[in-house]
Amino acid sequence: MLNNLTDHIKKFIDLSDTDIELINLAVAVKSVKKKAFLLQPDQSCKEIYFVSQGCLRLYFINKKLNEQITQFAIENWWLSDYYSLESGKPSNYYIQAVENSEIISINKNKLEELFKKVPRLERYFRIVQQRAFTAAQKRIEYIYSFSDEERYRNFSKRFPEFMQRIPQYMLASYLGFTPQFMSKIRAKKD
Repeated sequence: MLNNLTDHIKKFIDLSDTDIELINLAVAVKSVKKKAFLLQPDQSCKEIYFVSQGCLRLYFINKKLNEQITQFAIENWWLSDYYSLESGKPSNYYIQAVENSEIISINKNKLEELFKKVPRLERYFRIVQQRAFTAAQKRIEYIYSFSDEERYRNFSKRFPEFMQRIPQYMLASYLGFTPQFMSKIRAKKD
């Protein structure tokens, strides 16, 4: 499983055998059962999570007491509450396994030490963060410029693997509408 992480990193930067060894020593491998939590509100987030296998979600409870999913992470994606991680303040989010998952976690302090030992890793994380930020910007653009149905159709074309793996009510939460509305959209012919 550690190979999944180092193979992913190697897509962006070169790693020596020593670098790989240092990375492997800094991370923890975890099996997470479906519906298990890695983070809950009022806990301080201390780790970032790389999904080797499975799926995680990041969500909060909105003012209407509904779950509002802001992010999913599948294989080779990272997930964390970066605000809590960086500030040390308690989180407002849940991180939960959508499927039985195999993850690799890195504690913030160990990650900082790793950056000193393997400076090229900062480049890797910058690239990954830029891509994640770009995806978040696009999502906000779609929320404000697409109708609900356009947003659903666009998402289903761009991410067909999610349509098979993620429960309908979770996709509806992520896309910003009710499961009932999503059922109506899905029932329409393309």
